Amino acid sequence: MFNALSEAGSPRGNRDAGVEGQRDKRSERRLLLQAYFDFIRIRFLTMLAYRLNYYTGILIYSLNIGVNYFTWKAIYGQGESLGGFTASQMTTYVAVSWMARAFYFNNLDREISSDIRDGSIAIQFIRPYNYVLAKMMQGLGEGMFRFMLFMIPGMALAMLLFPVRLPHDPAAWAGFLVMLFFSFLINSQLNVITGLLAFFVENNEGLMRMKRVVVDLFSGLIIPISLFPGWLSAILKLLPFQAITYLPGSVFTGRVQGVGIWNVFGVQLIWFALLLIPLFWLYRAARQRLFVQGG
Repeated sequence: MFNALSEAGSPRGNRDAGVEGQRDKRSERRLLLQAYFDFIRIRFLTMLAYRLNYYTGILIYSLNIGVNYFTWKAIYGQGESLGGFTASQMTTYVAVSWMARAFYFNNLDREISSDIRDGSIAIQFIRPYNYVLAKMMQGLGEGMFRFMLFMIPGMALAMLLFPVRLPHDPAAWAGFLVMLFFSFLINSQLNVITGLLAFFVENNEGLMRMKRVVVDLFSGLIIPISLFPGWLSAILKLLPFQAITYLPGSVFTGRVQGVGIWNVFGVQLIWFALLLIPLFWLYRAARQRLFVQGG
C-alpha cells in the first residue's frame, strides 16, 4: 500500500495520470467529431425520406431556367454581347446559377428562429457541442443531398432542354466546385446571422424574407451584377452577395479564367473570414442574453 501511494505521488505516477488525461481528451474530441458527422448523416437521411419534394423541385427550377432563358433570348435579339456576357454564356450562367442555388440554399435562419421562439435553444446551448457548428453541419447534410439528388439531375435536365455549354478547362471545373462549397458556407453564415437576430428583435420573419430577396437579387442570380448600373455594380462588389452566385457562375461560364479564378476565390475567402466576426459576436451575445419567447 505504501509503495502504491509513493508511486502515485512520484513523477512516474504524475506522468501516467497526464497520459491518461490526454487519452480522455482525445476520446472526447473523437466523440464530439463523430457527433458532428452524425448531424450531417441524420439530415441527409431526413431529406432522403422526403425526396419526392425535390423531384418536383427539379421541375420548378427547370421552369425558372426556361423563363429566364427565353427572357434573355428576347433581350439579346440579334445582339452578340450584353454586360460582358455572350448569349451562349448567359444561357449557361442562368442554368448553373439556379442549379447552384439548389445546392447552397437552406433554411437555417428559420430553424434557428424557431428554436428561439419555442425555447428549445436553451437546451441546445447547454449541450456539449457548439450550436452554430451543429446547425452548419445539418445544413451541409442537406446540401449534400441537394447536390446529388437535386443539382446534378436538374443540371442534366437543363442541358437536355437548353443550349448549356459545359467548361472544357479542368481548372474551371475545379475552381467552380470549390467556390460552390464556399457559396454554401457564405450563404449559411448569412442565414445563421439572420436567425440569431431573433434573440434581439424577437420576431425576425420580415427580416428573413428581406434577406432572401436581397440575396437572390444582389448575388447575381436574377440579374448578373455586370448588368446593374455602374454605381450600383461598384457597391455590390463591396458586399458579400456576389461571392454566392455571380463569381462562381463567372468561373463556370469562362468569363473568369487562369489567375482570375484565384482572385475571385480570394474574394470568397475574405468574405468567409469577415462574416465569422458578426456570427461569433452574435452567438456570444445570444448565449449571454438567452431571452426565450416561448418560456
